[in-house]
Amino acid sequence: MDREAYRNCSSLVKMPRQSYEQFWSSHFVDYIDKELSYSKFFKKYLLPNHPCMFSRRFTEDWKCRKQWVTEEGKPHFQKLLQEFDETPVPVANCNAKEYNANPKQVMPFKEFIHYWKEYIQNGHSSPKGCLYLKDWHMSRDFAEHSVYATPVFFSSDWLNEYWDTLELDDYRFVYMGPKGSWTPFHADVFRSYSWSANICGRKKWLLYPPGQEEFLRDSHGNLPYDVTSSELQDQGLYPHCEKACQPLEIIQEAGEIIFVPSGWHHQVYNLEDTISINHNWLNGCNVDIMWQFLQNELSSVQKEIDEWRNTMDSWHQHCQVHILFSDKIDLCESVCVFATVETFCCPVCKQQVSYLLCVSIQVIMKACSGINFAEFASFLKIISDNRMAFLNACSSGDSPDYPRHLSETLTTLGPYHAAFDLQRVAHVLECLLCNEDFKRLDHSTLALQPETMLQQIRDTIQTTRGQHLLYQE
Repeated sequence: MDREAYRNCSSLVKMPRQSYEQFWSSHFVDYIDKELSYSKFFKKYLLPNHPCMFSRRFTEDWKCRKQWVTEEGKPHFQKLLQEFDETPVPVANCNAKEYNANPKQVMPFKEFIHYWKEYIQNGHSSPKGCLYLKDWHMSRDFAEHSVYATPVFFSSDWLNEYWDTLELDDYRFVYMGPKGSWTPFHADVFRSYSWSANICGRKKWLLYPPGQEEFLRDSHGNLPYDVTSSELQDQGLYPHCEKACQPLEIIQEAGEIIFVPSGWHHQVYNLEDTISINHNWLNGCNVDIMWQFLQNELSSVQKEIDEWRNTMDSWHQHCQVHILFSDKIDLCESVCVFATVETFCCPVCKQQVSYLLCVSIQVIMKACSGINFAEFASFLKIISDNRMAFLNACSSGDSPDYPRHLSETLTTLGPYHAAFDLQRVAHVLECLLCNEDFKRLDHSTLALQPETMLQQIRDTIQTTRGQHLLYQE
């Protein structure tokens, strides 16, 4: 990030979301075929949360574009088998529906390739259904392969930085699917950004700007499984569907990379036998959207528990029994706790049960969403610690104590970007500290008190700015 970009956005407390009206009637997104600076991408696409497509020139040097693809532009099954053979991979059945997704199974990679070859030979059909290898953590399982490089535009990636630090997981995936495989309507995890590069094959994307998905909910408030289904024409079932804009329909060719912004719901089809690489990622530009998503998820859990309570006539008696005979809380007991708060007259008991309720709801939230408020605070701490260490190292000349690849990324993005990141973390921390549900958590379990973290961030920014590292007029 250059100084001008930093100055333009550093004074912003809340990210200004520009209107998405331009996409309501348009069927075009910007196509980037020439050199583009990171700062321009930051200002034109990340901040306003707008999609774009990068040409194949941005992936032409990737090893996988050469090693995984035949001269005819098809998946190179022989070379893929040589590399991955017995590796267990997750495979979805696109012909089956499980809630609003496709059920998955794990099978050896060679078994999936055998199926894929037969599927092609049978005219792209099979009694087993249309199987789709998806959400495979290939780069985590084969870290030594280095078959692609994350473009600099997507390198400010807090989500994978956090999970890499914990050495538990990541959000980098490989997808391989035959012609006709698809992914149902959804928005990405934690309302993150995503980028997706076609190694070979073609995809069709249907994208809806944030907010349009609300018109697509059925009479029960559920989002559709398939936005192309004729069911959506039933006004009794989908009463507001006519108000939704037409989706952006984008064809992605081999080698191209699509940038899918935060909170854009989408549905995706493989028009040919296709291999793609996908990352989910977050940074300072959309961390506020993630925070809003977490608050919405918590509200949904609280609402569902409340509705469950109202279905039982003897709910309060059940709650009393659970509390008297339980010394541990599981998901069912946590629901019982919800209704008991109002039954206690003693203020001390009310306070204790209120705390148990808060803990229980956070457990459910973690199970449903993959993260809760306490882990979100831990996430912000790791991100801020790395940037404070980087800025302090820049000013002192010392070597920061974190992995080499992270050091290279932060150095490439520069001190202005690190300062911007810290300002965004500080803003979200301020929001977190004002949140009533977060206040009810036991902060002694956190690695660092949010108030302390917030002060450290402010001190670091002030110190480095005072040393002219981040001088602003």
